[in-house]
Parts: sequence; structure tokens; C-alpha cells
Amino acid sequence: MSLNKTSIGWCSHTWNPSKGCRPVSPGCENCYARTFAERFRGVPDHNFTNGFDFELKPDRLESPLRRRKPSKIFVGSVTDLFFEQTPDEYIAKVFETMTSATQHTFMVLTKRTERLVDWVENHLNVVPDNIWFGTSVENQRYIYRIEHLAKIPAKIRFISFEPLLGPVVVPDDLMRNIHWSIIGGETGHGARRMEESWALELKDQCNRLEIPLFFKQWGEYDAQGRRVGSRRAGKELAGKSWLEFPQV
Repeated sequence: MSLNKTSIGWCSHTWNPSKGCRPVSPGCENCYARTFAERFRGVPDHNFTNGFDFELKPDRLESPLRRRKPSKIFVGSVTDLFFEQTPDEYIAKVFETMTSATQHTFMVLTKRTERLVDWVENHLNVVPDNIWFGTSVENQRYIYRIEHLAKIPAKIRFISFEPLLGPVVVPDDLMRNIHWSIIGGETGHGARRMEESWALELKDQCNRLEIPLFFKQWGEYDAQGRRVGSRRAGKELAGKSWLEFPQV
């Protein structure tokens, strides 16, 4: 799991210089990474021998440097780079790699936006254009993460409304600080339904403010609320696919 190809629609590879973290909000309840990792707890010589326990993986720090082909890389698909147990010095090493690997676009997604803001203010003089910062917002309670994200002087700031667990109303003045939105329903055994109206309201706002939109999936429930499985539920919203990316 150094630099892996992925089926996640909005990136080409994942990179996990650490693994594991702890839940911080309802969106973490059915974490796919934790579920996957715990299947292999105790299996000798496996990436997840210790399940989802937090571990630094320094042997993976330079993996992106060895890939020359430009790629969109999701940083921390099985962790949160700004997890409280990750030392500042280690985060700095991750940023050294991202800053050096200018051929790639790195997408750093975190729910720990307080630490994100603090770390950037104290450790980065300039945010490189190839590093995009994003946060997850699953319901109205967590729009404060967008307020934190808006403070980051990055070329691209993005929101992942996934899993979308309730309606989210973001003031236009705040949303204008965002350059890209991802929307998606929850998958897996315990998946919770994403209602169509929640997704449509965000879509309409993004369209009105000309914010690129990537609709990832409905999840286990289709637009009518029937549990049909993620494949049958599909990836269309309002009769079309939304697979937009920011123009850079």
C-alpha cells in the first residue's frame, strides 16, 4: 500500500504514509477503511496485521517520487494526515515529498480542520499549487470545517459531502471560497440513506456558483429510497453524470 491504483472516481491513486485513526463524527461510523483493515487483524505479514491501529509508515514516504507519470493522488485513504497522533515532523516529511513531486496533484482530505489550519499557518510559507486541501462534511453540524478550510491559501479547496447524511445549507459567501465539490451516498452493510433533495440542493448551489461538481454515487439506496445496492443505484443525479474537476 505504498502508491496504489484505486477505483475511487475522483483520483487515480491513493497514498498512505500512515494508517489508522479514530472516529470524530457520524460520517466515520461505517468507515470502509476500518472495516477492511479489521478483517486482517492478526494475519501475519499483512498490511493490516494490527487492524486499524494507528501506525506511521515511513517506508512509503518517497513512493510518489518514484512515479513519473502525472497522477491525481488521494493522500490518506486509510487514515487522516492530521490525526492527533501524527507528529508535526512527520507531516512535514509528507509535505516535502508532495512539494518535490510536482508532476502529481495531491488531494489532502481531513476532518481535523482545526489542526490543518494550525499546521499550515506554522509550517508552510506557501502552499504549492499541486497540493489541494479538502474536508468532509456529512451534515449541517460540520459546516464549520468549511469555515476552517476557507482560511487555507490553497489554489484548490474542496469539500467531500460523502457520506451525505443530512441536508447541508452552506451560505453562498462561504461556498464561494470552495473550488470543487464531491457528493456521494454511503455504501456497505450498515449504509444510511442519502435523500435526493439533499444532493439536489447542493448540486443547484454548485451550478449557480459555477463550482465544479463530482457526483460519485448514490450508495446503497437509489434516488427513490429503495435499497438496491450501489451498482444498481447508479451514479446519475438529475438525469446526468456529474464528473467535473476544477480547471487548473
